[in-house]
Amino acid sequence: MKIDKRDWLFVGVIVLVLAVFIAISGKEKTKLVPLNADHQKFHDMIKEGKTKKEVDPLCESCHDGVKILFPKDHPIKPGGQPMRCLFCHKLKR
Repeated sequence: MKIDKRDWLFVGVIVLVLAVFIAISGKEKTKLVPLNADHQKFHDMIKEGKTKKEVDPLCESCHDGVKILFPKDHPIKPGGQPMRCLFCHKLKR
């Protein structure tokens, strides 16, 4: 079986796609939810079986952008939608 130009082009595209996926993967860049006294209740709630959607609204009691300021590049939900903190910020194990 002879490998022609079209086959090499296909192999090249596959290698390029794999290279892009490898290049963009890596260590998570978002901060973990610390395992300290302030955040222990959130860790416990998740261990007890509560979902992240149930725990998320409780984050805003401190992390409201006033008591604890967000970084400049932190996304803000438009139109009063609730923040989904635990969608990006994973619980420290």
